[in-house]
Amino acid sequence: MYVPPGWPPEVRPPDTPDWEVSAVSWLLDAVPPDYRGYGVLRRHPLALARMARQHVRASIEAAREGYRGAAVDLKDHLPPHAVEAVLDAYRQEGPRLVRLAESIALVERVLRGEHFVPRLQ
Repeated sequence: MYVPPGWPPEVRPPDTPDWEVSAVSWLLDAVPPDYRGYGVLRRHPLALARMARQHVRASIEAAREGYRGAAVDLKDHLPPHAVEAVLDAYRQEGPRLVRLAESIALVERVLRGEHFVPRLQ
């Protein structure tokens, strides 16, 4: 079964047994733990994917905003090496969140019925 680049390794390929179960488990790891309490999100993986996409998109924006203001906001309260470590955390977290958002989008597309096929180079 073909999966496109960026498909999360924790999620079984579409159309394999229990692929949606693996998708739900993975998507729940991408959202706040309280989301696990909503049975509707387990019963309707597409709804969970949509909420996960929105949550991660908001996290990306928060990380960008946090990065932009961290040095100014923290310079009078933390030593320079700590401020740089905070900025480095943002520099690592931003790309991780973007990759996560891209993977969530792929899973959501399949949950909406799209099929991926390999492309000839």
